[in-house]
Amino acid sequence: MTASIGEMRHRLSLQAPVATADGGGGATRVWSLVAEVWGALKPASGTESFEADRMSARVSHEIWIRHRAGVVPEMRFALGTRIFEIRAVIDVGERHRFMRCLVEEHVP
Repeated sequence: MTASIGEMRHRLSLQAPVATADGGGGATRVWSLVAEVWGALKPASGTESFEADRMSARVSHEIWIRHRAGVVPEMRFALGTRIFEIRAVIDVGERHRFMRCLVEEHVP
């Protein structure tokens, strides 16, 4: 499966975690914008489970973007109110043209 430039129609926020002091000796994780990128969002699979006495769903997607150095699984993408946690980053064909990010969206 591949993505063409024409399919990269979603404006995604690439975010990285930043630890900030919480005033009590600990740290709180907040998300900082790294870049706004165009990407293709392709649903791959979904599951439902019963967690904490309620039904929870997880949907897996592939997000394709142009190659960008420094994208790692600790980051995430945001599309409006939707959050996609990066699970793996693949340099497609190892040619530094496109990146295929395997992500997971948590659905309440």
